[in-house]
Amino acid sequence: MASGPEGKAGDLLRKATLAETAGARAKYATRGLAAAGSDRTLRAMLMRQLYLSHMEAERFDKASEIARAAIELGVMADVACQDLARAYLGLGRYREAIEELRRASRLGPASRRAFHLWTLGSISYFREDFAGAALAFERAVRWGTTARPLYEAQLLLARWQLGSAKNLKSLADARQALEEAPCGQGYGRFVLGELAHRQGDWAAAREYLDEFIGRVDEGRVALRVGLGAELERARALLGSIPADVAAAALADRRSG
Repeated sequence: MASGPEGKAGDLLRKATLAETAGARAKYATRGLAAAGSDRTLRAMLMRQLYLSHMEAERFDKASEIARAAIELGVMADVACQDLARAYLGLGRYREAIEELRRASRLGPASRRAFHLWTLGSISYFREDFAGAALAFERAVRWGTTARPLYEAQLLLARWQLGSAKNLKSLADARQALEEAPCGQGYGRFVLGELAHRQGDWAAAREYLDEFIGRVDEGRVALRVGLGAELERARALLGSIPADVAAAALADRRSG
């Protein structure tokens, strides 16, 4: 059984991680920090739980303060930069969010670099900086492993917006690769929805986008904040599908 201040802080960290409400998470994380002493790794983990509690309660200013303090600890600083970027998104401070993601991609190890670049590319895409998005996605593809089909699909969409990838076969190939990959789940549903929409496959687009929206709506506030642009885009794409066309396409898809 753990004993001493660090053992107590570890117990409080476990309680914070398992907490079901933002208030409980904050309570245990705060108590844990008071008991953690100078253990930087333990403090960083407790600070992240406190950060999450603020994000869940939509206290984005407080969340950004905690993330900045976590960066100063120097423990997994790239993760703290990513967290700070998400808090900035909640505050509408997009330029600063982009800068933090660039910093995260520089600080992070190779195993996390693709994730930071992918996030940077996604934000740039929804800010209509398609050239910047393409550059970030290109780098994510180079560093990516299991999620590479997702990055490749988003790179194609960015290039499509730039007018350099107007090829329906490339859409079909990217969609097939993503559908067959594990990364086609979760966020991949949104990308599949956009690919299907560009193909004019209304039934598939509706199915994928509805599934994406449902998953995000059921998730944590931090997730909804980080994916706010995607949610807006997904709903806009759904709204652009004529109801009668979508219904007929969905009936055909199910009967087939």
